[in-house]
Amino acid sequence: MKAQILATVATAALLAGCTTAYGEDLDTMATPSADAAAIPSGTGYFAADSTLPFKTPDFSKISEDDYIPAFEQGMAIQKAEIQAIIDNPAPPTMENTIVALEKSGRMLGRVARVFFAVTGSNTTDRLDEINTEISPKLTAHGDSIVLNPELFARVKAVYDNRAAMTMTPEDAALLEDTYDGMVHAGALLTEAQRTRVKEINSELSEITTEFGQQARAAMADQPVIFDSREDLAGLSESDIKAAADLAAEKGFEGKYAIALQNTTQQPLLPNMTNRAAREKLFMASYNRANGTTDIDTRPLVAKTAALRAEKAALFGEADWASYAMWDRMAEKPATALGFMERMVPALANTQRREAAMLNEAIAAEGGDFEVQPWDWYRYANKVKAERYDLDEDAMAEYFQLDTVLEDGVFYAAEKLYGLTFQKRSDLPVYHPDVTTYTVFDRDGSELGLFYFDPFQRESKRGGAWMSNFVDQSDLWGTKPVIYNVLNIPKAPEGEVQLVSFDNVNTLFHEFGHALHGFFADQRYESLSGTAVARDFVEYPSQVNEMWATYPEVLSNYAKHYRTGETIPAEMIEKLEAASQFNQGYDFGEVVEAALLDMKWAALSREEAAAIDTPEEVSQFERQSLEQLGLEIDLVPPRYRTTYFNHIFSSPSGYSAGYYSYLWTEMLDRDSRKWFMDNGGLTRANGDHYRKTVLSTGGTMDYFEMFRNFAGREPDVTPMLEARGLIAGDEAADSEASDGKLPPRTVN
Repeated sequence: MKAQILATVATAALLAGCTTAYGEDLDTMATPSADAAAIPSGTGYFAADSTLPFKTPDFSKISEDDYIPAFEQGMAIQKAEIQAIIDNPAPPTMENTIVALEKSGRMLGRVARVFFAVTGSNTTDRLDEINTEISPKLTAHGDSIVLNPELFARVKAVYDNRAAMTMTPEDAALLEDTYDGMVHAGALLTEAQRTRVKEINSELSEITTEFGQQARAAMADQPVIFDSREDLAGLSESDIKAAADLAAEKGFEGKYAIALQNTTQQPLLPNMTNRAAREKLFMASYNRANGTTDIDTRPLVAKTAALRAEKAALFGEADWASYAMWDRMAEKPATALGFMERMVPALANTQRREAAMLNEAIAAEGGDFEVQPWDWYRYANKVKAERYDLDEDAMAEYFQLDTVLEDGVFYAAEKLYGLTFQKRSDLPVYHPDVTTYTVFDRDGSELGLFYFDPFQRESKRGGAWMSNFVDQSDLWGTKPVIYNVLNIPKAPEGEVQLVSFDNVNTLFHEFGHALHGFFADQRYESLSGTAVARDFVEYPSQVNEMWATYPEVLSNYAKHYRTGETIPAEMIEKLEAASQFNQGYDFGEVVEAALLDMKWAALSREEAAAIDTPEEVSQFERQSLEQLGLEIDLVPPRYRTTYFNHIFSSPSGYSAGYYSYLWTEMLDRDSRKWFMDNGGLTRANGDHYRKTVLSTGGTMDYFEMFRNFAGREPDVTPMLEARGLIAGDEAADSEASDGKLPPRTVN
């Protein structure tokens, strides 16, 4: 059991993701004195493993009415299993305490994995109601385990005797994770402090669940309404038809509606020629969930910040960031902040330089205004097209979705790792758009099962992600069942499904996560695959993006949907040349979001308590952004506070961790350099990366893992060069790119 995850769990998605194990009968638990009769049996679909291949869920047999009973039974069973560990009269050992804890909670894991997969990808009003009801109960259940003093006494006894024990490295990692996680959850606090931690965890579970639901409603349920077709001038006929259909669906017959996407910028803005309409769409996104409509998440933000800061104070920490980052690769807030702040001067200069360039383009077109956020991408795309002669719409004609997946993503995995894929149609899925593939390993054996869910819909939250229905575990003999979820606009019926290059990149990215899960080779599920630090988990997925434009891969999948012609090399050269353009916005909005996250996480208990009104939430956000020294009015953060799901829609999530995307990009760019220095797309390189990184899970120090792969410490310089913040010949002279990371702090 990865106790640090249990410590902060407010949803069974987290509980199931890293804390439960399943695949054997309960009587195989290592609790020789346990009274099996005292452990209740489950009923209903989730009481036993699925009989389908790889134990994958049988969605044809699951109804919404199954979830509440299964959750309740699953919690009751795990509670009895924990009590059996506590009541065991034998002295605590690795097997009868730590491994027995790892084995507990199988039924709860089964229902949680399915429930939270479906609520993320295809939710309903009833599922949202169940989520609201069950989340605080799951939090209380998790707390009852990690804050149980009798259970901790047994865990501590094993931990204190570790020097005299013979353990495998993975056993040692599991023991350390379990002990440290329980301490982090509050096992060493006083009884009164533990009680308050439980109360805070329960409150956070309710509040963050509500935040996520409200943020989704502000995105999916409140589209922007336009009165006339002229408002949407510049959009394609299919986009305009989709807007008319959505308006009719929402009760605005004869008008046009555009649904918001999860980020501040909106994908249709660059094509809209009506400036007033652009502003209307952008401002609706920018002001989302801040009280300009009937949805206002700011009170939830204030409560969340105050509760997190109070919880951190109970542990003697100065702020939530110091508490939350205890198991990260960066380890301390100062390390992450120092890493990001060193980029700010060059980034601010880039923002101002690019804004001036866009203003010149506006003036050349006869405009009498200066660039605003709703104008930025329209004119950035114009400048990019003129400077690099790049037509992104024409480029999309070479990217047909199924071909990108099967002849691009899968092809790269075959060349690097020897994997092969077989599409199948015999497995029930949770939505008709979902497809499945059996994944075969380099020796021809079955490696796992892959689900692909690509299309945007109102019942799906924004963004893209990967997770597991079943984790790999040698303890249970289970192989991974993994799903990738994206939000690609679906082509109208009868039209070819083309995708932008951004979506191509996302396919490669999310499958990088999948590879991390497929190559898991651990005994214990809680250390398996992607069960790694928040600021490490994005690293393998970002590395996998490099193969999207690798010539051999590209020529295999980038075929014109009508002519079959391979994408011209000069088009990709233009794309790569243009990739360093517009970094003031593309990179700036991510840096700003990461720094805004850290500002919220760095509040002391007193500071957080002083922010108790919606207006004060907005004021704090504004002040925090102004302190960054970046052009925040021209380049707002990728997510504003009121819809920043990463940090406010789960008890932990990416809170004090959104910097991870930047940190892992540093690891990624340095790794790309290693691949290219060593021959690029070869099986030898793939097998080396698989052995040193992708198959190691959360079993070792992350700096050691990187050294095993690259033979040295990570270097930030390739990232700064790739972003165009420094030129290659500036690297030796630039203070911001001396290649050294901020000093590591050691407890």
